[in-house]
Amino acid sequence: MKWRCWMKIQLLSPPDKDLLVVQQILVNRGIKLSDVHHYLNTTDEDINSPLAFGEDKMKRAAAAVIGCIGREEKILVVVDCDCDGYTSAAILINYLHDLFPAYTESKVNWFLHSGKQHGLTDLHLEENHEFGLIIAPDAASNDYDLHLEFAYQDLSVLVLDHHEAEFESPNAVVINNQLCDYPNKHLSGAGVTWQFCRYLDSLLGVDFANRYLDLVALGNTADMMSLREFETKHLITKGFKNEHLHNPFIRGMADKNAFTLGGKVTSMGAAWYIAPFVNAMVRSGEPNEKEILFQSMLNFKAFQKIPSNKRGHKPGEMEDLVTQALRTATNVKNRQTKTEDETLEKLEGLIEKRNLLDHKVLLFLLEPGQVDRNVAGLIANKFMAKYQRPVCILTKVTDENGISYQGSARGCDLAGITNFKDICEQTLAIDYAQGHQGAFGLGIPAGLIETFLERTDEILKDMPNEPVYYVDYIYTDGEVPGQDILDIAFLDELWGKDMDEPYVALQGLKIKKDMVTVYSKKDLTLKITLPNRVSLIMFRAPEELCDMLQNHNTGYYIMNIVARCSANEYGGYVTPQLKIKDWEITGQNMWDF
Repeated sequence: MKWRCWMKIQLLSPPDKDLLVVQQILVNRGIKLSDVHHYLNTTDEDINSPLAFGEDKMKRAAAAVIGCIGREEKILVVVDCDCDGYTSAAILINYLHDLFPAYTESKVNWFLHSGKQHGLTDLHLEENHEFGLIIAPDAASNDYDLHLEFAYQDLSVLVLDHHEAEFESPNAVVINNQLCDYPNKHLSGAGVTWQFCRYLDSLLGVDFANRYLDLVALGNTADMMSLREFETKHLITKGFKNEHLHNPFIRGMADKNAFTLGGKVTSMGAAWYIAPFVNAMVRSGEPNEKEILFQSMLNFKAFQKIPSNKRGHKPGEMEDLVTQALRTATNVKNRQTKTEDETLEKLEGLIEKRNLLDHKVLLFLLEPGQVDRNVAGLIANKFMAKYQRPVCILTKVTDENGISYQGSARGCDLAGITNFKDICEQTLAIDYAQGHQGAFGLGIPAGLIETFLERTDEILKDMPNEPVYYVDYIYTDGEVPGQDILDIAFLDELWGKDMDEPYVALQGLKIKKDMVTVYSKKDLTLKITLPNRVSLIMFRAPEELCDMLQNHNTGYYIMNIVARCSANEYGGYVTPQLKIKDWEITGQNMWDF
């Protein structure tokens, strides 16, 4: 086996010996030392008042909803096509059902997009529609033309959104934390919708909004809202507490993945084991599958009995709608994962063939059909993580405006590229960039591709070309304090967007044969036990590495390892454990004196 010797390791900051481990790690993530105690102990006092959106706007929004209900007119809720959109719409409809169950069941309809459309773009209403109000949670702030069109039809539009927009629409009621003085700009559509429900609570003298904190937590997690914001951090932490897990779908996913989640839901856990199932359904599910998923988030729908579709079901067998939704979401996610893997393999071959790594931005220019547009963003995320650089996966589009390339773009926080959308706009070589700074839709005219690459190369000239592992601690000569590892492991509720899970590095680690154990079932698991009983574990370990470490009789290999911290619980004992992220062998000594 050839030695792997390529890792770049960099301390986030030199450790301060006067700081506790938790203090050091939070300071490394941008939390002021004076705020650490507060950050670890946020309360409901950190939640902003709904009036921070503007009292006049809130009054107008409430009047639009209550007036429509009072007139017995129908409401149409447009469900945006991602996890934040589904949770936002579910919060609103569940809340309206708490207030007016009969009205909600007969007069509140919802609209699910057929694909990855956003906002009101594919909403086409008949001239004689019966709706008095359209509500767009998590979307539609910049659908100015459609706001005007619906206004001409005497149809009110209420937007409950968090996306950037050029200005506030004069033809809709817009509640948007980006377009007002609301202090937290990192609150997702689910949070904005929940705040509107809180305002209705205050008007009507009820307390229903807090029933939906789990949906708030999932929406903010899925849309990657910054956990550096005290309000967002508190809502996510509180919403995922067991006593607040009420939503049938979220509770079902938590129970289904209880072992993997470690018996509790955290932001990181939900980002891996709940949100992707919703997004997979939105991207790759059939219309009826999406409908079942959304209804499983509605309390008054989730436990209705529907015909079973599980394999081997008996004729006439019935099951809870949420049971079917959980199984269907798993099946769709598996289908999507297969498509992702096939696409990744196909596009990986293009990187070397087309010398794509010669530029700072990893730009794929594809023909129609080469990539499923519903998974383009996911593929971009994976390439971004692997190559630690911005990624654009664009497909050729020919229309009346000529030839362009359109698709998904992703920035790269680890490479310091947190404003990639702005960078793309700065090139003056694009048709559009719509969405968040780090994840957005991008269109480039075919004739400006070279200009785009030249200008991004110049703007990003100081960006490193090789992957870099940023770590909180570097331990040398095998000196790994077990208590430090446990202290870090027990902070797992804190990790999420802008609060990256800590990694530590072990440099110059001497691995002797008697320290190594290899377990073999379906895949190889490598375990290295240090003299102080701290263990290092690698799942799906390379066979050649296991053979090398196991089958030398004298001396030792020298390794550098990057790992994350965990606590191994077995037989009533808790011991520190490091889960290996990456490794390299830097030398060997076949004699041990």
